[in-house]
Amino acid sequence: MSEVQVLKPLKTWSHLAARRRKPSEYEIVSANLHYNNRDANAPYELDPELAMNKWYKKNTFGSPLQHDDWNAFRDPEEVVYRSYNMMQDGQENYVSGLFDQFNTREHDKSLDPRWAGTLARLYTPARYLFHTLQMASAYVGQVAPASTITNCHYFQMADSFRWLSHTAYRTKELSLAFADKGFATDERHYWETDIAWQGFRELMEKVLVTWDWAEAFVALNLVAKPAIDEAVLRKLGESARHNGDMLLGLLNDAQLIDAARHRRWATA
Repeated sequence: MSEVQVLKPLKTWSHLAARRRKPSEYEIVSANLHYNNRDANAPYELDPELAMNKWYKKNTFGSPLQHDDWNAFRDPEEVVYRSYNMMQDGQENYVSGLFDQFNTREHDKSLDPRWAGTLARLYTPARYLFHTLQMASAYVGQVAPASTITNCHYFQMADSFRWLSHTAYRTKELSLAFADKGFATDERHYWETDIAWQGFRELMEKVLVTWDWAEAFVALNLVAKPAIDEAVLRKLGESARHNGDMLLGLLNDAQLIDAARHRRWATA
């Protein structure tokens, strides 16, 4: 009769034990959290021919871009849910302060009507663009092969929603100051037909139907987002300053802080 072997219990955070040091908060709440990578033939432990399993087998584990250990990726900022909320609570307080301060000054009444027309065409329709960034970040995060990559995309998704919210807030304010410029009514028309938006619209429509996780990552984070950050945030912010619109300049500066963090993790 064979001797019964007593299994030694795993230690807490055994998957991080190879580093031979106490894991950080970031490692504990971020690393190796995916449960769909234990069986590449059935990621969700159901029928391998289930549509969802076939999707992940093809677009996540079957991606042409392969790495021996995707879980080795680390966010250089080591952002976690707790620190993200603390950081962005401060950012949102700053943005709210900008809105309140410039509203008290009746800032919008000082804007040139021609610049207001430019904002109606080139600024407020950006909420559609930011929503595409939000959706694309959510998808890549969902199909990414490592939880540390997923988390970065989900924080990026939240930032995109914040940008969208800021734009929507300003859209309403501008509609009160310039009732004849089409604020809050014409944005979809500009987004769908104005030549200024068609390049970004086509690009993001293609990103949103790119299913392979690695291809979608490259298209979103290395192609689309840098272009959007520079054209829609940086350059429009500079133009706003030249036209006496300090509020938009400062608002875009605040959003560029997020964009810089996105770029650091995407190129880490």
